[in-house]
Amino acid sequence: MNKIASSHLEIPGVTGVCSVAGVQDPVTIVRVTDSDARAAMVREKMLKLDGLRKTKSLIAFKAYSRHDLEPMLSLGA
Repeated sequence: MNKIASSHLEIPGVTGVCSVAGVQDPVTIVRVTDSDARAAMVREKMLKLDGLRKTKSLIAFKAYSRHDLEPMLSLGA
């Protein structure tokens, strides 16, 4: 897991990697300007990483948090 997390963190635009319980592990948090940039990141960077079999994209429209995560996840819209 540490090798996968480290390789994700080397990709420009990746702001964090979280190990979580459940089917989706790890969760990689990225900041991109638009859906074309997200698609390019997945196609050209993430799917080429060793150990990654598939991806699932979840898009955050707004972050609701009382903690320090809000500035990291919010797009400022």
